[in-house]
Amino acid sequence: MSVLEHIRHNAAAGVKMLAVLLDPAKPVDLQRVAALIAQSGVSLVLIGGSGYTEPVDSYLLRLRQCLADSDARSCHILLFPGDICQFSPEADALLFLSLLSCRDAELLVGKHISVARRVQESGIETIPMGYILVDGGSVSTVQQVTAAQPLSDADAVVSTAVAGVLLGKQLIYLEAGSGAAVSVSPDIISAVRSRISVPLLVGGGVRTTGQLTAAFQAGADIVVVGNWFESHPEDIPLFADAAKTVTSPMKDERNMNGT
Repeated sequence: MSVLEHIRHNAAAGVKMLAVLLDPAKPVDLQRVAALIAQSGVSLVLIGGSGYTEPVDSYLLRLRQCLADSDARSCHILLFPGDICQFSPEADALLFLSLLSCRDAELLVGKHISVARRVQESGIETIPMGYILVDGGSVSTVQQVTAAQPLSDADAVVSTAVAGVLLGKQLIYLEAGSGAAVSVSPDIISAVRSRISVPLLVGGGVRTTGQLTAAFQAGADIVVVGNWFESHPEDIPLFADAAKTVTSPMKDERNMNGT
Protein backbone atom coordinates (compact mmCIF):
# COMPACT_ATOMS: atom_id res chain seq x y z
CA MET A 1 0.00 0.00 0.00
CA SER A 2 1.39 3.40 -0.96
CA VAL A 3 1.59 6.21 1.59
CA LEU A 4 -1.27 8.07 -0.10
CA GLU A 5 -3.37 4.91 -0.10
CA HIS A 6 -2.62 4.49 3.62
CA ILE A 7 -3.78 8.05 4.30
CA ARG A 8 -6.88 7.70 2.15
CA HIS A 9 -7.78 4.37 3.73
CA ASN A 10 -7.58 5.76 7.26
CA ALA A 11 -9.41 8.96 6.35
CA ALA A 12 -12.25 7.04 4.71
CA ALA A 13 -12.48 4.75 7.75
CA GLY A 14 -12.55 7.68 10.18
CA VAL A 15 -9.17 6.77 11.67
CA LYS A 16 -7.51 9.98 12.83
CA MET A 17 -3.75 10.27 12.43
CA LEU A 18 -1.11 12.12 14.41
CA ALA A 19 1.93 13.13 12.35
CA VAL A 20 5.21 13.99 14.06
CA LEU A 21 7.11 16.79 12.32
CA LEU A 22 10.90 16.81 12.70
CA ASP A 23 12.99 19.78 11.60
CA PRO A 24 16.59 18.76 10.74
CA ALA A 25 17.75 22.20 11.88
CA LYS A 26 16.52 21.57 15.42
CA PRO A 27 18.46 18.81 17.18
CA VAL A 28 16.48 16.16 19.01
CA ASP A 29 17.37 12.74 20.36
CA LEU A 30 16.31 10.72 17.33
CA GLN A 31 16.71 7.39 19.11
CA ARG A 32 14.38 8.51 21.89
CA VAL A 33 11.87 10.03 19.48
CA ALA A 34 11.88 6.86 17.37
CA ALA A 35 11.24 4.73 20.45
CA LEU A 36 8.31 6.94 21.44
CA ILE A 37 6.93 6.80 17.90
CA ALA A 38 7.13 3.01 17.94
CA GLN A 39 5.53 2.85 21.37
CA SER A 40 2.68 5.12 20.22
CA GLY A 41 1.99 3.46 16.88
CA VAL A 42 2.47 6.73 14.99
CA SER A 43 2.51 5.96 11.27
CA LEU A 44 3.53 9.32 9.78
CA VAL A 45 6.72 11.31 10.35
CA LEU A 46 7.24 14.50 8.36
CA ILE A 47 10.73 15.86 7.73
CA GLY A 48 11.36 19.50 6.82
CA GLY A 49 11.81 23.06 7.94
CA SER A 50 11.37 26.51 6.43
CA GLY A 51 14.78 27.80 7.45
CA TYR A 52 16.89 24.72 6.69
CA THR A 53 19.16 24.93 3.63
CA GLU A 54 21.21 21.74 3.85
CA PRO A 55 20.73 18.28 2.26
CA VAL A 56 18.73 15.90 4.44
CA ASP A 57 20.01 12.52 3.17
CA SER A 58 22.17 11.70 6.19
CA TYR A 59 19.45 12.87 8.59
CA LEU A 60 16.91 10.60 6.91
CA LEU A 61 19.26 7.62 7.02
CA ARG A 62 19.88 8.17 10.75
CA LEU A 63 16.16 8.49 11.41
CA ARG A 64 15.39 5.36 9.40
CA GLN A 65 17.99 3.40 11.37
CA CYS A 66 16.57 4.66 14.67
CA LEU A 67 13.05 3.66 13.60
CA ALA A 68 14.31 0.22 12.58
CA ASP A 69 16.11 -0.18 15.91
CA SER A 70 12.86 0.71 17.68
CA ASP A 71 10.86 -1.71 15.50
CA ALA A 72 8.62 1.07 14.15
CA ARG A 73 7.82 -0.99 11.08
CA SER A 74 4.56 0.74 10.15
CA CYS A 75 6.00 4.28 10.21
CA HIS A 76 6.22 6.19 6.94
CA ILE A 77 8.78 8.98 6.46
CA LEU A 78 7.45 11.86 4.36
CA LEU A 79 9.46 14.79 3.06
CA PHE A 80 7.77 18.10 3.92
CA PRO A 81 10.33 20.34 2.23
CA GLY A 82 10.77 24.03 2.90
CA ASP A 83 13.21 24.28 -0.01
CA ILE A 84 14.30 22.17 -2.98
CA CYS A 85 17.61 21.39 -1.23
CA GLN A 86 15.59 19.25 1.18
CA PHE A 87 14.65 16.72 -1.49
CA SER A 88 16.03 13.24 -0.93
CA PRO A 89 15.13 9.83 -2.37
CA GLU A 90 15.75 8.32 1.08
CA ALA A 91 12.19 9.11 2.26
CA ASP A 92 9.12 6.95 1.61
CA ALA A 93 7.22 9.76 -0.07
CA LEU A 94 7.48 13.41 -1.01
CA LEU A 95 4.75 15.92 -0.21
CA PHE A 96 5.06 17.94 -3.43
CA LEU A 97 3.54 21.03 -1.91
CA SER A 98 2.43 24.23 -3.58
CA LEU A 99 1.90 27.33 -1.43
CA LEU A 100 -1.58 28.16 -2.69
CA SER A 101 -2.16 31.10 -0.37
CA CYS A 102 0.51 33.24 -2.01
CA ARG A 103 0.88 34.78 -5.45
CA ASP A 104 4.60 34.17 -5.90
CA ALA A 105 5.05 32.02 -9.00
CA GLU A 106 8.24 30.50 -7.55
CA LEU A 107 6.34 29.09 -4.57
CA LEU A 108 3.38 28.02 -6.67
CA VAL A 109 5.32 26.15 -9.36
CA GLY A 110 8.78 27.62 -10.03
CA LYS A 111 10.75 25.65 -7.45
CA HIS A 112 8.88 22.51 -8.46
CA ILE A 113 10.16 22.88 -12.03
CA SER A 114 13.72 23.18 -10.72
CA VAL A 115 13.60 19.80 -9.00
CA ALA A 116 11.01 17.96 -11.12
CA ARG A 117 13.36 15.73 -13.13
CA ARG A 118 15.33 14.72 -10.03
CA VAL A 119 12.11 13.73 -8.34
CA GLN A 120 10.89 11.77 -11.36
CA GLU A 121 14.19 9.96 -11.83
CA SER A 122 14.33 8.99 -8.15
CA GLY A 123 11.10 7.01 -8.38
CA ILE A 124 9.93 8.32 -5.00
CA GLU A 125 6.19 8.36 -4.34
CA THR A 126 5.07 11.93 -4.96
CA ILE A 127 1.90 13.33 -3.41
CA PRO A 128 0.63 16.69 -4.72
CA MET A 129 -0.43 18.81 -1.75
CA GLY A 130 -2.04 22.24 -1.53
CA TYR A 131 -0.44 24.19 1.33
CA ILE A 132 -2.44 27.09 2.77
CA LEU A 133 -0.93 29.46 5.32
CA VAL A 134 -3.60 30.54 7.81
CA ASP A 135 -3.21 33.41 10.26
CA GLY A 136 -1.84 31.96 13.49
CA GLY A 137 -1.67 35.21 15.44
CA SER A 138 2.08 35.70 15.01
CA VAL A 139 4.67 35.97 12.24
CA SER A 140 5.64 32.40 11.39
CA THR A 141 8.94 31.15 10.00
CA VAL A 142 7.14 30.33 6.75
CA GLN A 143 5.98 33.92 6.48
CA GLN A 144 9.46 35.25 7.22
CA VAL A 145 11.14 33.02 4.64
CA THR A 146 8.56 33.30 1.86
CA ALA A 147 7.01 36.73 2.55
CA ALA A 148 3.66 35.05 1.94
CA GLN A 149 0.81 36.66 3.84
CA PRO A 150 -1.41 34.28 5.83
CA LEU A 151 -5.13 34.14 5.16
CA SER A 152 -7.49 35.17 7.94
CA ASP A 153 -10.83 35.17 6.13
CA ALA A 154 -12.58 31.79 6.29
CA ASP A 155 -14.19 32.20 2.86
CA ALA A 156 -10.78 32.87 1.30
CA VAL A 157 -9.34 29.76 2.96
CA VAL A 158 -12.23 27.61 1.74
CA SER A 159 -12.04 28.97 -1.82
CA THR A 160 -8.28 28.39 -1.88
CA ALA A 161 -8.71 24.81 -0.67
CA VAL A 162 -11.40 24.10 -3.27
CA ALA A 163 -9.19 25.55 -6.00
CA GLY A 164 -6.39 23.28 -4.85
CA VAL A 165 -8.57 20.19 -5.19
CA LEU A 166 -9.79 21.28 -8.63
CA LEU A 167 -6.15 21.69 -9.64
CA GLY A 168 -5.53 18.07 -8.71
CA LYS A 169 -4.04 18.30 -5.22
CA GLN A 170 -4.47 15.00 -3.39
CA LEU A 171 -4.07 16.52 0.09
CA ILE A 172 -4.87 19.93 1.57
CA TYR A 173 -2.81 21.29 4.47
CA LEU A 174 -4.02 24.17 6.66
CA GLU A 175 -0.94 25.58 8.40
CA ALA A 176 -0.89 28.23 11.13
CA GLY A 177 2.89 28.25 10.99
CA SER A 178 5.66 26.92 13.20
CA GLY A 179 5.25 28.17 16.76
CA ALA A 180 1.96 29.92 15.96
CA ALA A 181 0.30 31.77 18.84
CA VAL A 182 -2.99 30.07 17.99
CA SER A 183 -3.81 26.97 16.00
CA VAL A 184 -6.16 26.88 13.01
CA SER A 185 -9.67 27.48 14.34
CA PRO A 186 -12.19 24.61 14.33
CA ASP A 187 -14.60 26.87 12.40
CA ILE A 188 -12.15 27.20 9.50
CA ILE A 189 -11.33 23.49 9.58
CA SER A 190 -15.04 22.62 9.54
CA ALA A 191 -15.75 25.05 6.69
CA VAL A 192 -12.96 23.57 4.55
CA ARG A 193 -13.96 20.00 5.43
CA SER A 194 -17.51 20.66 4.24
CA ARG A 195 -16.30 21.66 0.78
CA ILE A 196 -13.50 19.20 -0.01
CA SER A 197 -13.28 15.43 0.03
CA VAL A 198 -9.53 14.81 -0.12
CA PRO A 199 -7.72 14.15 3.18
CA LEU A 200 -7.22 17.29 5.26
CA LEU A 201 -4.09 18.03 7.31
CA VAL A 202 -3.90 20.70 10.00
CA GLY A 203 -0.80 21.97 11.78
CA GLY A 204 0.82 24.86 13.59
CA GLY A 205 0.34 25.99 17.17
CA VAL A 206 -0.96 22.65 18.49
CA ARG A 207 0.34 22.35 22.04
CA THR A 208 -2.40 20.46 23.89
CA THR A 209 -4.43 17.33 23.40
CA GLY A 210 -7.51 19.57 23.61
CA GLN A 211 -6.41 21.48 20.51
CA LEU A 212 -5.60 18.19 18.79
CA THR A 213 -9.03 16.75 19.58
CA ALA A 214 -10.81 19.94 18.52
CA ALA A 215 -9.06 19.86 15.14
CA PHE A 216 -10.02 16.22 14.61
CA GLN A 217 -13.61 16.82 15.66
CA ALA A 218 -13.84 19.75 13.24
CA GLY A 219 -12.83 17.49 10.34
CA ALA A 220 -9.05 17.17 10.19
CA ASP A 221 -7.86 13.71 9.13
CA ILE A 222 -4.24 14.34 10.17
CA VAL A 223 -2.92 16.75 12.79
CA VAL A 224 0.76 17.64 12.53
CA VAL A 225 2.70 18.51 15.70
CA GLY A 226 6.29 19.70 15.57
CA ASN A 227 7.41 22.49 17.87
CA TRP A 228 5.79 21.05 20.97
CA PHE A 229 7.44 17.66 20.54
CA GLU A 230 10.87 19.27 20.13
CA SER A 231 10.80 20.27 23.79
CA HIS A 232 8.28 17.67 25.02
CA PRO A 233 8.94 14.41 23.11
CA GLU A 234 7.54 12.47 26.06
CA ASP A 235 4.09 13.77 25.06
CA ILE A 236 4.05 11.83 21.77
CA PRO A 237 2.24 8.82 23.35
CA LEU A 238 -0.23 11.16 25.08
CA PHE A 239 -1.13 12.90 21.82
CA ALA A 240 -1.28 9.59 19.95
CA ASP A 241 -3.70 8.21 22.53
CA ALA A 242 -5.83 11.36 22.23
CA ALA A 243 -6.03 10.82 18.47
CA LYS A 244 -7.27 7.28 19.03
CA THR A 245 -10.12 8.49 21.25
CA VAL A 246 -11.69 10.36 18.31
CA THR A 247 -11.20 7.49 15.87
CA SER A 248 -14.52 6.42 14.43
CA PRO A 249 -15.10 2.87 13.24
CA MET A 250 -17.83 4.11 10.90
CA LYS A 251 -16.85 4.39 7.26
CA ASP A 252 -16.73 7.92 5.88
CA GLU A 253 -18.70 7.97 2.64
CA ARG A 254 -16.69 10.82 1.14
CA ASN A 255 -15.05 10.06 -2.19
CA MET A 256 -11.43 10.59 -1.22
CA ASN A 257 -10.36 11.07 -4.85
CA GLY A 258 -11.91 14.48 -5.41
CA THR A 259 -14.66 16.92 -4.52
